[in-house]
Amino acid sequence: MMRRVVITGMGIYSCLGTSKDEVRDSLFAGKSGIIFDAQRKDIGFRSALTGMVEEPNLKGLLDRRQRKSMAQQCNYAFVSANEALEQAKIDADFLAKNEMGIIFGNDSSSKAVIDSVDGVRAKGDTTLLGSGSIFQAMNCTVTMNLSTIFKLKGINMTLSAACASGSHSVGMGYVLIKNGYQDMVMCGGAQEVNPNAMASFDGISAFSTNESNPTKACRPFDRDRDGLVPGGGAATLILESLESAKSRGADIIAEVIGYGFSSNGEHISNPNLDGQVRSLEMALKQANISPEDIDYVNAHATSTPVGDGFEAQAIYKVFGSNTPVSSTKSMTGHECWMAGASELVYSLLMMKNGFIAPNINFENPDEYSEKINIFAQTEQRTLRTVLSNSFGFGGTNSSVILRAYD
Repeated sequence: MMRRVVITGMGIYSCLGTSKDEVRDSLFAGKSGIIFDAQRKDIGFRSALTGMVEEPNLKGLLDRRQRKSMAQQCNYAFVSANEALEQAKIDADFLAKNEMGIIFGNDSSSKAVIDSVDGVRAKGDTTLLGSGSIFQAMNCTVTMNLSTIFKLKGINMTLSAACASGSHSVGMGYVLIKNGYQDMVMCGGAQEVNPNAMASFDGISAFSTNESNPTKACRPFDRDRDGLVPGGGAATLILESLESAKSRGADIIAEVIGYGFSSNGEHISNPNLDGQVRSLEMALKQANISPEDIDYVNAHATSTPVGDGFEAQAIYKVFGSNTPVSSTKSMTGHECWMAGASELVYSLLMMKNGFIAPNINFENPDEYSEKINIFAQTEQRTLRTVLSNSFGFGGTNSSVILRAYD
């Protein structure tokens, strides 16, 4: 018997805000978190644009030994995890007596690696790096730190799948709970925001160079888009079986009803239509619903000329021209390893508060985006079933479907 999987807590730390309430308000207002970062220009970046995420102050929350082991993205993840656990009404005493797993999407820890190498070169002695260096530099820095801080005893794994990492982490948590391997899993995604993580992307001309107007630079689906804008932070969702949630009297936010995935099997960086369509169709099949049942699609659309075009074609092929679509990346930039998880949080905030966030800066459609129903303005709308897309380098695709809980 397959078990139903529900969400009982969520947390978010992004350029739109450092709590769910702040982020909800930014989404509704169509407020961009993108800025011009002069430091990037000084380093030699073509584009100095980024989604700005402030550093959290963890003093008083964690001791010095714990903080020394945490990379930047782990700091973000800790704050979002705290918010999610609080909403789920899960405390330290509960975690000491019950098993919870953790799966987070993360695909780099660039700053920590560079800092350690620079430290060796400057000091000429590896023993002077400090014990925390290795735990910051590993890609699993988020899961190894959060699992020990929160004393989690279930599955402990970092999922690395490029810009679909956060979405796949939620999908894998869903699969484990649905099939009885776990009762509860903390899922999410985290992305470092420092320039070290983004230089190679800038070097292949992936970023928008519209520096004169930062909040207008990210233009998903718009004919005049010229590249993505990097962002970051962290997002956390608490997934658990319906039985687990009911047994402890938890408030249920929504239900995960479908997860689709695929690999394009072609070019390492260019998307294709077939892979995205197969991911969407698998998610619908797993959810046992039709395309007409989807009230809103949170698009992956990053504001790249090629990528947005393929996704618009995939959405049109599966959903036609009526289903509402928007890309919240128009406000956040591309949150990379975090994006799949954060965009599920954004979709849930819309669902719970009765609105569709706008695809800001969408002024002129192209031959593909003109065929789908892109919302350029906020609209109050009852959302019962939503789908979120995430696609990444290497041709990895993920689609997750959420439904309001009855």
